[in-house]
Amino acid sequence: MNSQQTIVKEICPTSTQVWIKKGALLVDVREREEVAQLAYDVQEIVNIPLSEFEERYTEIPTNKEVVMVCKAGVRSLRAAGFLINHGYDNVVNMKHGLARWVQKGFPTKGDISGIVASSASSSCCSTETDAHQNHSCCGSSH
Repeated sequence: MNSQQTIVKEICPTSTQVWIKKGALLVDVREREEVAQLAYDVQEIVNIPLSEFEERYTEIPTNKEVVMVCKAGVRSLRAAGFLINHGYDNVVNMKHGLARWVQKGFPTKGDISGIVASSASSSCCSTETDAHQNHSCCGSSH
């Protein structure tokens, strides 16, 4: 993927819930093994791993609102920029990814213990820390 900078709108998991209710499609760019262990439990979701993204991005409809997601929001941000550079207009990235989704208690399928354990050991992603810092180690500076 090219490294050209593109401004990508980012939304939080709570806003993502609103987008889902309005019919947005979630595109999870995590690898298949990651999705098999723990997945977002939403109706409108497709998995296109980042490793296959350049070949498969045309599977994503251009006439639908799209929320890009991954584990921490970094890979999905990259994929969202790629889509915008390829003519997609209604694309946003979900900040903080599955880690924050789980933290908020939103629906998942699979084992959340790996996410919960890594969130506990990395307090930089907690809402308390975000409230006291202007920038987070979890990908909000790009």
